[in-house]
Amino acid sequence: MSEPLAHENLLGAYLKDRRSKLDPATFGFPPERRRTPGLRREEVAQRANISATWYTWLEQGRGGAPSADVLDRIARALMLTDVEREHLFLLGLGRTPEARYQKSEGVTPRLQRVLDALEPRPAVVRTATWDIVAWNRAATVMLTDYGSLPPRERNVLRFMFLDPRVRAAQHDWASVARFVVGAFRVDAMRAGAAAEVQPFVDELCRLSPEFAALWRDNDVRTHGEGVKQLRHPILGPVKFEYSAFAVDGRSDLSMIVYNPIDPKVTEKIRGLMETAPKGV
Repeated sequence: MSEPLAHENLLGAYLKDRRSKLDPATFGFPPERRRTPGLRREEVAQRANISATWYTWLEQGRGGAPSADVLDRIARALMLTDVEREHLFLLGLGRTPEARYQKSEGVTPRLQRVLDALEPRPAVVRTATWDIVAWNRAATVMLTDYGSLPPRERNVLRFMFLDPRVRAAQHDWASVARFVVGAFRVDAMRAGAAAEVQPFVDELCRLSPEFAALWRDNDVRTHGEGVKQLRHPILGPVKFEYSAFAVDGRSDLSMIVYNPIDPKVTEKIRGLMETAPKGV
C-alpha cells in the first residue's frame, strides 16, 4: 500500500510547487499578506471549478486517482505548459494525456540549421498530418522543390496521389502508397488530429479513387525507419536508408533523414547541389 501513497505524494508536491509560483494579482485575487507565496489551495480549486476539499486531498495524497477531466481543469487553473501538463498526467494517472492537435507554423532557425548541417543527405521536417514544413537543399534536388509550391501543396499524400512526377519516381508506387496512407492514419490519430484531417481526407477521396480505396482498408503502419528507392531524373535509380526522429518539445513534428546506401551517391548529390540554381 506504500507505493500508491508515495506516488500520490509526488503529485501533491508537484501541485504545491506549481501554485506557489503563480502571482495571485495576475488572477484578480486580493494581494493581502500571505503566509506562503503563490495561490492558495481554495483559489486553485475555484479556478479549476472543483471542490476545495477535493483539491486539498489531492495535494495531501488522500484523494485517490483523479480523473483526466479534473487534471485538465487543474492544468488550466495553474496555467501549465504542454510539457508540465504531460508531467501532471504521468504523476496523477501514470499515462500521458490524450493528444491535443496544434497546427504547426514551421520550425525554429536552430532546427533549420540542423537540417542544413545534414547535407548532402536529404532531410525534411514533417507535421503529424504529413505537411512538409522545412527541408534542406539536398531534399530540394533529390525529392521535391518544396519552396516552389504554396504551403497547402507541400503534403506527402498530395504528392503521392496527385502529382504524376512523384508517382513516376517511386520504385513500387502501389506499395509505397499503401504504406504512406497507413502511416499517415496512425500519425494523425496519435496527434489527436482526426477532426482536422477529415476535410483533407474527403478531398483526396474525391480526387483519387486509389486513395479512397486504401483509406477504406483501414490499414495502419509505422514510419520509424526503412529503405526508400527512387528514380531520379538525373541520377537514375537511387536507394536510401531513412530514419524518422521525433522533435523534442514539438510532438507535432518529425524529422526524416535519407542516407544514401551507396557512398558514391552522396557525392553525386553534392554535385547536384553545386550546379543547381541558387533558388533550388
